[in-house]
Amino acid sequence: MFFLEEERIMIRHKKLGYVVLNVTNLDNSVDFYENIVGLQVVELKNTIAFLRCSSDHHNLILEQAGEAGLKRVAYELEKEDQFQGVFDYLTEKGLNPIELSAEETQSLAQGRTLRFKDPHMGVTYEYYVDMKQMDSPFVPKKAKITRFLHVVYETNKYEEMLDFFTNTLNFRVSDTSSDNKESSWAWLRAFPSPYHHDMAITKGAENKLNHLAYQAERVDDIGIQVNKLKNANVPILFGPGRHRPSSSVFLYFADPDRITLEYSQGMEEFPEEGARQPRELEPTPETIDEWGGTPEPDFGKFGKLITD
Repeated sequence: MFFLEEERIMIRHKKLGYVVLNVTNLDNSVDFYENIVGLQVVELKNTIAFLRCSSDHHNLILEQAGEAGLKRVAYELEKEDQFQGVFDYLTEKGLNPIELSAEETQSLAQGRTLRFKDPHMGVTYEYYVDMKQMDSPFVPKKAKITRFLHVVYETNKYEEMLDFFTNTLNFRVSDTSSDNKESSWAWLRAFPSPYHHDMAITKGAENKLNHLAYQAERVDDIGIQVNKLKNANVPILFGPGRHRPSSSVFLYFADPDRITLEYSQGMEEFPEEGARQPRELEPTPETIDEWGGTPEPDFGKFGKLITD
């Protein structure tokens, strides 16, 4: 895979900021994400809820809808003075970005914001600069989470999406795994984000959300969450286990709309300069879980992409 240097430096990401999920029962989902996942409710506006797991105004937006699914993925740009250059760059790439009105950005507690759709799966992405910072610190629940960590897709446009993320949006490949037939994975970081993956894609029969992940502070928090889920009768879909690519300990479970969520702890981090080369990992069960576990049938099964 080849890159043009001028394109590589065009988009510099500060972090994966938030996602918007459509949910079928807002009250139930707010209760779940607050009391089971461990986020904090910031604001409720009729059919919309803003929640956070950091000092940001929000790291998750829930919207009441008739059908559950992923509506939008948002990244914060590294610096405000990048915004116009990124807007012009995406326009040149034929992605037809639109800038949100001042009224809409104010309602989101964000600075300048643009949106566009990827040309292969139709997912809406957002680049924004600045977000309202809350005066009071985020206080984790008993099982402590420290950030919104990553988004993972299943896609029948695997090669196209890998090219789009790396050659258009300036993501870097951390690792891949493929048997050159049905099984392929790519773990990507939104440069210069240090985390092994802010985004990952796996080859599949359809385009859908596979899961969303939150970073747990300690391995103990994974264990605490296991018992918390059992006591609340929340389905555990996979784990605890350890992923070989990122070296992280994981735990997957289902939200009220059966979307798969993950607690992840101990993910590998990369320096901006001098990072190791991507590895091609053998596609074995141990690559996905070094502890020998296997996912439940509902793992990653429910995750409609809202592309309207």
